Amino acid sequence: MQTMNEPAKKIGADEIRDYGTRTFVIPARQKGQKRFSIRVGDVVRELRLYRSIPAVCSALKTQEFQRENHLKLVDATGPKSGLSTTVVFTYEFVDQERPSDGSVDAWSRLRGALKEVFAELGGGEAYLRAERSNFNTREERE
Repeated sequence: MQTMNEPAKKIGADEIRDYGTRTFVIPARQKGQKRFSIRVGDVVRELRLYRSIPAVCSALKTQEFQRENHLKLVDATGPKSGLSTTVVFTYEFVDQERPSDGSVDAWSRLRGALKEVFAELGGGEAYLRAERSNFNTREERE
């Protein structure tokens, strides 16, 4: 585990913004939330950027981060300096579109795709038992 005495990692603003998008923006959008918050301390801890708190704060409040993710920064709480692990940025989606990357939620979209088929066959367990039985029978015939 890294402590405050260990050398700081070299991560740029792009990596911080990417982490924010993957970890906070996409899940909030998938859940259909209109607003969500990012606590700077959470990002600092996860990326181990203990000596780069100002960089994290700056990256998360940039127009670039907001524009790329279709966000509006509606609130920032914390000390007056705005440079602390206690800073919390609250964003609102300016559109309610789904993420353009279709692979992000592919498994969720597939869930239940064969639900009706398995129901007709007596459920997933019954289907697997029948397939295994048929497989063993085919091997014996050959």
